[in-house]
Amino acid sequence: MAPSRANSSPLSSSSGLLGSVARFWNRTYASDYIGFTFLLTGYILLVIFITPFHRMFSLNDLRISFPHAEIERVPLTHDFIYALFLPLAILIIANLSLSASSQKHHVTYLGFAISLILTSFLTEVIKNMVGRPRPDLLDRCQPAPGTPENKLVTVDVCTQTDHHTLHDGWRSFPSGHSSFSFAGLGFLSLYLAGQTKIFSHGPGSLAEHTEKLVRGDLLKALLCLGPLLGATMIAISRCQDYRHDVWDVCIGALLGWTVTYWSYRRYWPRLSSGRCDEPYAGPPGAEAVDGPGGRYGRVRDEEEGGAGRSRNVGETIELGEFNRRP
Repeated sequence: MAPSRANSSPLSSSSGLLGSVARFWNRTYASDYIGFTFLLTGYILLVIFITPFHRMFSLNDLRISFPHAEIERVPLTHDFIYALFLPLAILIIANLSLSASSQKHHVTYLGFAISLILTSFLTEVIKNMVGRPRPDLLDRCQPAPGTPENKLVTVDVCTQTDHHTLHDGWRSFPSGHSSFSFAGLGFLSLYLAGQTKIFSHGPGSLAEHTEKLVRGDLLKALLCLGPLLGATMIAISRCQDYRHDVWDVCIGALLGWTVTYWSYRRYWPRLSSGRCDEPYAGPPGAEAVDGPGGRYGRVRDEEEGGAGRSRNVGETIELGEFNRRP
């Protein structure tokens, strides 16, 4: 039998103030909220104070010679509506209609928020460090008359007086609209896939699992694909507005999807699990405090230990089977 993980944290079992703080830290999502606060603060500071790296460019580069669109198909405010407020409203309505527990409400919105802020933070960091010119850079820059056309020049030749319009011209990679939309709408897609159990399967061969997936409910599949289609359309609009090229939006979409899947899986079983519609019952560190099967033990997840085993109650099951032997 594997040793109990309840003794894996001596600090949590100690007495005094330090032990109390450690137990509180393990039993709650305090680390998640503190991390969220750091990310949010860092993102705000990046947006306000940091200017991007300015790559040199040439006036005869056709890749940055597209017109600057004054009216965007999906402006930033609309991106927030489509990728933040609309998915959040759907998540709240779905949880209320399913009579979800307080834990389910909690981790749904917490995971959603962390997905968005982490994606935004990473996108902003990469944008400023790479400093790739947008396709409409020359129109933004408005180079001074007499600027040589056949040599590399710097931002110093620009006559644009609007600070944001000018410096935002070097924030092309990756696309922030794409990463944000795939983070928000991607999380909604994963949530819907878990609630409808479209990928969930029980015991059986790989061929049986594949057949069940292929012959699954089409309406459920379309419901789960809908948010991803919306995110894809937002990403494509950035190419139509000449704010980004295909490379920018593809990497942005991949970044948003990767972060949102990681954030979702921190709180929910994998989508093929039979319990994919219910989140884990507590933070990962809680079992080190309360022990396997304690108040914060996680829900059963087939991916963690096979038939008859679970992440936190496996030892109890093994002991029960041992006691029943003749």
